[in-house]
Amino acid sequence: MKENPIPLSSTGIEGLDAILCGGLTPYRLYVIEGSPGAGKTTLALQFLQAGAKQGERVLYISLSETESELRAVAASHGWTLEGVSVRELIPSEDSLNPDEQYSMFHPSEVELGETTRAILGDAERLKPSRVVFDSLSELRLLAGNPLRYRRQILALKQFFLSRKCTVFMLDDRAAQEHDVQLQTLAHGVIALEHAHPEYGSERRRLHVLKYRGVRFRGGFHDFIIETGGLRVFPRLIAAEYRQSKSRQILPTGVPALDALLGGGFECGTSTLVAGAAGSGKSTLATQVAVNTARNGGRAAMFIFDESVETLIRRSEGLGMAIREQLDAGRLIVQPIDPAEMSPGQFAHTVADAVHGLKANLIAIDSLNGYLQAMPEERFLTVQLHELLTYLGHHGVATLLVGVHQGLIGSAMQTPVDASYLADGVILLRYFEARGEVRQAISVMKRRGGNHERTIREFRLNAEGIHVGEPLREFRGVLTGVPVYEGMQEPQPKRASA
Repeated sequence: MKENPIPLSSTGIEGLDAILCGGLTPYRLYVIEGSPGAGKTTLALQFLQAGAKQGERVLYISLSETESELRAVAASHGWTLEGVSVRELIPSEDSLNPDEQYSMFHPSEVELGETTRAILGDAERLKPSRVVFDSLSELRLLAGNPLRYRRQILALKQFFLSRKCTVFMLDDRAAQEHDVQLQTLAHGVIALEHAHPEYGSERRRLHVLKYRGVRFRGGFHDFIIETGGLRVFPRLIAAEYRQSKSRQILPTGVPALDALLGGGFECGTSTLVAGAAGSGKSTLATQVAVNTARNGGRAAMFIFDESVETLIRRSEGLGMAIREQLDAGRLIVQPIDPAEMSPGQFAHTVADAVHGLKANLIAIDSLNGYLQAMPEERFLTVQLHELLTYLGHHGVATLLVGVHQGLIGSAMQTPVDASYLADGVILLRYFEARGEVRQAISVMKRRGGNHERTIREFRLNAEGIHVGEPLREFRGVLTGVPVYEGMQEPQPKRASA
């Protein structure tokens, strides 16, 4: 009879367990490396607390921080460290006394042996199943040379693994290159990165450099440190969520607009609504969201460029009953601050709306704000494609609002070209006619469905959105300066000579 495999050990962090495909292989050595402030200590404490909650004996060996400092860190997260044994192995103030300093031997020759004996003594006495070393920088300095350091790590590894103990070794990589020798000894290596953009809050991300014999989710994954510990946002992989969904049509609630779109917005597709500032893009997206909620669906709007109060006030001024749908919980509007939220966290927030709210419609207003959340612009289209594919696999209709630079003319551009990613493109433009600035709407693209090819006038007033008849008497509406080609009054004939 085949024995059951050893269950994986949880790290205490749900997102990290998902990246590791369930957790950590027990009774192995793992290295957690990162710069100061990256979150190594917090991650280690969560790992030990997860073991303590399951009744395991756990030990935190501190070579650089005092026990009171560690408990202060825990208190900042609302933890008590109940069940976590802390062993403080740092030089006492007596070491400042000249009489206590070594003269015949190098300090490392004595201190390394004393430190090792203390570690092994605690392990024999407590018999822990989880141990954290914080940090390897101290052992590296005490060893004095790379050979002695490597042998020391190997000896500790053999000692703890023979006693069925899972070991975390924290390593500060601020001043040195990656210790490849150490990484070869470890069963797994998790690297934490801490970046400071020119504006906004710091950004943190992690990636698994190595995990022997186990498949894991590769690449970089954003995370934050909040009250309660690390919160990790696994990188979105759309291929993991393939589902067959019915192609439901979501009408806009404006008959003429539905006719222009060929019935409405199809679930499982994405549509880019592009145009100049103030041309009605956000209003159109809000109209679709409110009408979806009114018809029994669920909708979520993520707004980068205005506050929730401004959106509600503007929508009510256009005759939309948005507050009624918000109060009923069928529509949620969440403001996004690109200076504070990373792209990974944003994708995780959108996914929560899909699973928690069971949203049929997601509106992102705008892509320009989404661009500002990106650490590097060249990754925008890749992450956006993955997000749109994920939403499509879940049968969600997605509206993307894109703002063109400029107001009128043929030289208008957009900083985010998502037209080739989207299944449909709606274009809103200003144009001049008879001394008045007007707006026009047209559907430039709609994959897999019929739509009108006409250009119609688009108007907003207190009663909502109005889509007029096709502008057949004008040529060049999309340029902003059309030419009137309507019926001209007959000119009187000139008398012949």
